[in-house]
Amino acid sequence: MPIPPQRTLIVLPAFNEEQALGPLLDELSSTLPGIDCVVVSDGSTDGTVDVARRGGATVIELPYNLGVGGAMRAGFRYAVRNGYTVVVQVDADGQHDPRDVPRLVAELDSADVVIGARFAGTGEYAARGPRRWAMKVLAAVIGRIASTRLTDATSGFKASGPRAVALFAHTYPAEYLGDTVEALVIAARSGLTIRQLPVSMRVRQGGVPSHHPVRAAAYLARACMALVFALARPTVRLESAESTA
Repeated sequence: MPIPPQRTLIVLPAFNEEQALGPLLDELSSTLPGIDCVVVSDGSTDGTVDVARRGGATVIELPYNLGVGGAMRAGFRYAVRNGYTVVVQVDADGQHDPRDVPRLVAELDSADVVIGARFAGTGEYAARGPRRWAMKVLAAVIGRIASTRLTDATSGFKASGPRAVALFAHTYPAEYLGDTVEALVIAARSGLTIRQLPVSMRVRQGGVPSHHPVRAAAYLARACMALVFALARPTVRLESAESTA
């Protein structure tokens, strides 16, 4: 399936992903020839920047680690400055399949944000214990806010259309889980349409996972706090974001 004709940018937030990034960039190039990629090195201290440049990607270097939200905000602002109308977030660890990108982008014909959902009936990805409980609660609450059924509100695999790109360049939250939970609340409260499509997740291609079983309880507490902060944040008018993006 070809990418639709909008100017599409793939943004890969990356923190010390030198092991997985090279093969992923090669795969993106072969699967989606001609698509533009920007790697946002989120304060990486390994060879991430060199690997990204060798792979042909544009590189944004952040001086210190801001987290995925801060990296994606930089990516959205780069997209607006350079005339891209669609942004697809792809994790740099290789877990997201580039073959799903055209499906997500095509769904933007009827939505502003499209989530690649891990728990929507495709693939074998599993999360257990408190972390899975938190994911279910977050999906239910955010789905209610967005007036749509969601099974995965914390996926990092998302496509954003023109209105969402303009909004997120101005408002994308940098707090922990803000790039998922709070961003979706901001989008829903700004009147954007959110949808999800089932995708299969792959095994991390290298590096160290960001979540460890012993941190599951902490994830639950942080997820709840992220939702509280999201609901407490004032609503952003889309027109205001577009005028200042």
